[in-house]
Amino acid sequence: MTSTALLTDHYELTMLQASLHSGAAQRRSVFEMFGRRLPDGRRYGVVAGVGRLIDALGKFRFGEHELADLARRKVVDQRTLDYLRDYRFTGDMWGYVEGEVYFPGSPLLIVEGTFAEAVLLETLVLSIYNHDCAIAAAASRMATAAGGRPLIEMGSRRTHEEAGVAAARAAYICGFSTTSNLEAGRRHGIPTAGTSAHSFTLLHDTEEEAFAAQIAALGKGTTVLVDTYDVTAAVHTAVRLAGPDLGAVRLDSGDLVTQAHEVRALLDSLGNTRTRIVVTSDLDEYAIAALAAAPVDAYGVGTSLVTGSGAPTAGLVYKLVAREDGAGKLVGVAKASKDKKSVGGRKYALRRVNHSGDAEAEIIGIGERPANDGNDRELLVQLMAAGEPVVDTSADAARAHHKRALAELPAGAKRLSRGEPVIPTEYLEDAKPSPAGRERPDAAPSAPA
Repeated sequence: MTSTALLTDHYELTMLQASLHSGAAQRRSVFEMFGRRLPDGRRYGVVAGVGRLIDALGKFRFGEHELADLARRKVVDQRTLDYLRDYRFTGDMWGYVEGEVYFPGSPLLIVEGTFAEAVLLETLVLSIYNHDCAIAAAASRMATAAGGRPLIEMGSRRTHEEAGVAAARAAYICGFSTTSNLEAGRRHGIPTAGTSAHSFTLLHDTEEEAFAAQIAALGKGTTVLVDTYDVTAAVHTAVRLAGPDLGAVRLDSGDLVTQAHEVRALLDSLGNTRTRIVVTSDLDEYAIAALAAAPVDAYGVGTSLVTGSGAPTAGLVYKLVAREDGAGKLVGVAKASKDKKSVGGRKYALRRVNHSGDAEAEIIGIGERPANDGNDRELLVQLMAAGEPVVDTSADAARAHHKRALAELPAGAKRLSRGEPVIPTEYLEDAKPSPAGRERPDAAPSAPA
């Protein structure tokens, strides 16, 4: 097992050392992960990374190699090393299920345990969620723009090798049909796809030789790349070799809208009415939307997807929102700095749904659950109990949930134009006195009860 314990920041361990010294390390604490705002112009966010986090937590152990390294570099003292030797997370986690949509202030993850065991998880939690949520939001927008046409994730070569696997998973959750990444297929059961690149055509003396070799090896249902030289000539060649059973042709350059219309007309005139057209070439949600009226059957997306289509991080933070006081009571705490305010107290979240089944607001209770009028939806589910997973973390379960959650949003959620969150976030205060410094995120409108 490869440990994930050092995938963290130095100050997590120095805070642990100092809290052990002060005696506060074992205080019951509640940490919360949330976003103060959505990426500029986005109307909703998407939760992804739950399964990857739970898997990573199972490997969050300080073995002899990790401890020896920390000792050699004098990162922490011997007392802290002794604590880390037996470390494992034994607390509880609650959160939005993978595939859920979220809004500013949504308590996406709640970590309950001692300060010592929960503070160590900050960097691991944020690195996974910030990446995967960013990719998922971009993928969801692309799938919406595609309008049911299949999407192929093919961004592995444009990012870090492990990020490519994670991106493929997040994209699949949000509606992509397949991935080019074989490791994502192995780890997460995502269907994989791919045929050939321009180099395969260039390898052969003629385009006809290349197509003939590909069809002989992979069958007539294969997808041939037709823009290495002349598109019209390539389509004629492919049809001559494979006949009406040719699976698809791929366009990877030029004016894709015009070419798609021309190639569709040519294929139909040659009797290949069932041969599909696949387009690639630096697509994003806007390019996909522009191709909606073109005779395109599938899209391949790479760079824009794995970089979050302009928002490479979700901007999530992990903050202490409650801790045990000297009397053993859990009290809310919050930072009050001018541009990074947070809301203290343990949160409960509910999606207010009207009688037509449409979401109307994100309701967040502080200290107690918001009232449910019967058709509203509770958003926080238990992910871990006493350090053990208690939720389905499969990509297929998350994919099914995202489809349901997206269908619940108002129609405005599907617009690609810049706009405000499609539903408001409303905080319902409990009856208890508010801790000093409690503030709401600037981008989360509130409506005190």
